[in-house]
Amino acid sequence: MNGPSIYKRTPAMSALYYASAALLLFVSLFPLLYAVSTSLKQGTALFSPELWPAHATLVNYASLFRDQPFARNLLNSAVVAGGVVALSLALSLPAAWALSRVSFRGRGTLMLTVLSASMFPQVAVLSGMFELVQAFGLYDHLGALLLADLVITLPFTVWVLVTFMRQLPKEVEEAAMMDGLGVFTLIFRIFMPLLWPAMVATGLLAFIAAWNEFLFALTFTISTEQRTVPVAIALVSAGNGYEAPWGAIMAASVIVTLPLIGLVVYFQRQIVAGLTAGSVKG
Repeated sequence: MNGPSIYKRTPAMSALYYASAALLLFVSLFPLLYAVSTSLKQGTALFSPELWPAHATLVNYASLFRDQPFARNLLNSAVVAGGVVALSLALSLPAAWALSRVSFRGRGTLMLTVLSASMFPQVAVLSGMFELVQAFGLYDHLGALLLADLVITLPFTVWVLVTFMRQLPKEVEEAAMMDGLGVFTLIFRIFMPLLWPAMVATGLLAFIAAWNEFLFALTFTISTEQRTVPVAIALVSAGNGYEAPWGAIMAASVIVTLPLIGLVVYFQRQIVAGLTAGSVKG
């Protein structure tokens, strides 16, 4: 329909729109701006109300890597988050295909079970997960976090990929079956390219969840070399032993936030396509 639009935005509505957008930007960006500002302050300037320091310094960033093995903690978080995303997607794709394409008795109940697994708080499964980690000999090892974080990410990725896989035309699957393709070839060679935007969106959300996970990381690791960044930030101490470590904590928070911002900016097209692909059918 190419005719004139029935809906017209009045000046008052435009002003309300821009005011709401400005408020949203302020609420979203002010904490990050405050963290950056505090990370560039030192000594008594940390308690100054000025938003931007008069004498900015990078000493908090330098002390963070000098006094703590923060680089190792960042590497640990990257390994855990990347491994969790890879395992979640590798396990979710076959599960999503079975739950969306194969008709079997109890499929709806199984779907509700998968969904309910994501509703349990971490504390509720902490003791059982601890026994499982001990049984596999993974205590104080990054493998314990790979196993534990799947409890958080796997139900979510399965549920979301099932929703998107149901939108794919069955003719593609039927043509692949007629050509003699196996199930795993169908899933990983045919369906996976079609689900790429959805996989990027769900994978990024799973990465953020694993990157920010604190309780399992605090419980299942004890040595400094095995800690991830959320636990490392909680245990940051000032290099001189008596000065409040707020500047170092803010510097660590900024460093930890930057990779997530970079990933969101780099994959923003795929994220938008993945989050909106299932909203319109036809």
